[in-house]
Amino acid sequence: MIEVEHLTKYYGEVRGIEDISFKIGKGEIVGFLGPNGSGKTTTMRILVCYMPATSGKARIAGFDVESRSMEVRKKIGYLPEHPPLYNEMTVRSYLGFVGRLRGLDRKQAREGIERVAHTCSLDEVIDRMIGHLSKGFRQRVGLAQALIHNPELLVLDEPTIGLDPKQNAEIRSLIKSLAGSHTIILSTHILPEVALTCERVIVIHQGRIAADARLEEFTRGQDLEQAFLKLIGAEELEKKRCE
Repeated sequence: MIEVEHLTKYYGEVRGIEDISFKIGKGEIVGFLGPNGSGKTTTMRILVCYMPATSGKARIAGFDVESRSMEVRKKIGYLPEHPPLYNEMTVRSYLGFVGRLRGLDRKQAREGIERVAHTCSLDEVIDRMIGHLSKGFRQRVGLAQALIHNPELLVLDEPTIGLDPKQNAEIRSLIKSLAGSHTIILSTHILPEVALTCERVIVIHQGRIAADARLEEFTRGQDLEQAFLKLIGAEELEKKRCE
C-alpha cells in the first residue's frame, strides 16, 4: 500500500529526513514513532502530497506521490495534528462540504455522512456547531472528515494530542476498529498509544529510520518505553517527556 524509497527532505540546509525507506502492506496499523522533531510530520506531509521531497520516491497504491498526486489524494484520508475544522459550521454541513471537495455526489455525501457519524459516534452532535463541541468530539469530527470518502489509507498525525484519558481511550478504540478495512499509519510520540493500537512500529530518530519491526519483536519482552529508551537514549527520552 505504501512504498517509500530513499526519501530525503531538506529545508534549506536543515535536514528534515534523510534516506528513509519502508513498506506498509494493505490493512496494517503501523505506529510511526519518534521524539518531537524527529521527522515524522515531514514524512507524512510528503506521503499526503502536502509538500515535495528533495529526493527519493514514495508511492501510495502504486501511484507516485509527486507525478500522480491527484490519484494519490483519492486513496488517502488525512488527519493532521490540528484538524481542519470550521467552527461556524454544523458537523453535518461540514462533512457534506468535505464530501463534495472529495468528489462525492449528493447521494454519496449523504450516505458518507451517515456512515462516518455512526463509525465516529457523532450521531448525537451531528447538527451542532463545531465550535460548541468538546475537544474529544472535535477530534472525532476530524477523523470523520478523513473517512468521508472511505479511503484505502488513513494518515493520522498525533490523533490523540490534547485529549483527556477517557477521550484518548475512545479514539484509540475507534482507530483499532478500523483495522483491516483501512491501512493506517499513525504518527505519535506517546508510547502507550502505539502499544495499545498498533501491530508494527517504525521508529524515526534524527531524520532516519532507527527501527522497523512487529511490536512484539521490537519490545522482546520489555515494555515499549524500555525498548524505545535503549534505541534513542536516555537523553532523548527525557527531552520527549519535557516537551
